[in-house]
Amino acid sequence: MSTILPLLHTAWTIFLALMILNVMILVHEWGHFLAARWRGLKVDKFQIWFGQPIWKRTWNGVQYGLGWIPAGGFVALPQMAPMDAIEGAGAEPRASLPPITPLDKIIVAFAGPLFSIMLAVLFAVMVWKVGRPINEPNEPTQIGYIAPDMPAAQSDLKIGDIIRAIDGQPVQRWNGQVNSVIWGIVSSHGDQIIFTVERDGRTLDVPVTPKLVALDGSTTPATGPVARLTDFVFKRPPLRKVGLVGRAATLRVESILPNSPVDEAGLRPGDVLTSLNGQPMAHFIMLYSHVEKNGTTPFTLGITRQGNPMDLVITPRRPDKPTSAQRPELGIVSFDDPALRTTHLHQTPFEQIGESLQSMKNLIGSIASKSEISVAHMGGPVTIVRTYMTILQNPEAWRWVLWFSVFLNVNLAVMNMLPFPVLDGGHITMAIIEWIRRRPIDVRVLEYVQSACVMLVLGFFIMVTLKDMGDVADSTSDRPERIEFAPRPAAAPPQ
Repeated sequence: MSTILPLLHTAWTIFLALMILNVMILVHEWGHFLAARWRGLKVDKFQIWFGQPIWKRTWNGVQYGLGWIPAGGFVALPQMAPMDAIEGAGAEPRASLPPITPLDKIIVAFAGPLFSIMLAVLFAVMVWKVGRPINEPNEPTQIGYIAPDMPAAQSDLKIGDIIRAIDGQPVQRWNGQVNSVIWGIVSSHGDQIIFTVERDGRTLDVPVTPKLVALDGSTTPATGPVARLTDFVFKRPPLRKVGLVGRAATLRVESILPNSPVDEAGLRPGDVLTSLNGQPMAHFIMLYSHVEKNGTTPFTLGITRQGNPMDLVITPRRPDKPTSAQRPELGIVSFDDPALRTTHLHQTPFEQIGESLQSMKNLIGSIASKSEISVAHMGGPVTIVRTYMTILQNPEAWRWVLWFSVFLNVNLAVMNMLPFPVLDGGHITMAIIEWIRRRPIDVRVLEYVQSACVMLVLGFFIMVTLKDMGDVADSTSDRPERIEFAPRPAAAPPQ
């Protein structure tokens, strides 16, 4: 029973995450469907997910179905550009159907992204009312830890510095893709990154030379043909990092393991960590890095308990189970601050939508620029579902789901508006070309173009899915905490 219950909980969480994602795809496709009905187009199929349908039913001449490949959905409209490679051949020959105007094609193609934006606005209104959870410290861009073997440790940056700008661009938060420290680092271009920091009332410019580091922390490429091929298929390309971690919002201990080193030393839930061997502590990664480096050597942990300072001597040790465990452990399960759960940010829908659009602009701009960010850093359905699974574990899950759904629907709309055949933006582009030429594009040419683009898009989704699976494998590896994790925006399923 102890094994079955966690499995059932995981299965239920995956199911909920998939349902949330499917609602967004359904609304997007519903926009195409309603617009096609309004403009009098022939609708062959309405299907969620790709591939042969595992369930289908015909009603009023339309086949509704559920495919077996969980990567998007489509409305089969034979009077639009030919999409047989994805949607299959229609029940009625395309040549026997009456032609439609370029305006009809533009309206039907634009309706999907429009409905995604409308759903984003709906979620944004709810977030505006209930608030988005905030768990940042008072100074969200303050340095809390500097990795000793990374470039920042060889610079003049100090723990406690407040980063105000990176390469002249102001930063307001640590994570995210808009005005953040992490994004400023990974999307930088020059040989050096200039950090503008505030220290003791002074403003300083500190240059740091970044280095490329993989998500798993490695800085050297794999050796051997098999290892190189595995990394190429499953690993994401390295990104610029300097070795910084932002100040923790809290160092209050929430729970510990019984009979563990910290329990035996006298640490209790509610204690706040303040120092390590006399050095001020601004992030718990300092504690784990110390243990990783020094093993079972005892150290002094400074804490406050109900406002009273205390020193505890901790001796890390390897756990008895599993017997294969090699790394010394402490026994701290989690950190928490109950006050953070009641702190919420009430951004207007315009601010939320604007921030999401800016995030997508930054992503596309960085991919097109000289930065190390590429399409291989984007995530697919596996990343989206994993993100929702993580969110659903949070005590404020429903607020986080609403907030992330705003971004994801904007993402879905923007990605589908790119002027690439197969995507909605490609349909609009081809309709505009037809409008300018005053005659339709040759069907055979369209079939070749669409088929080639289908292969490219499917290839892209196979690539990001393999990268996603590599992330899953890497997240289960026994590695210490990583420095500067750059979140990957989710790629919208093709429509």
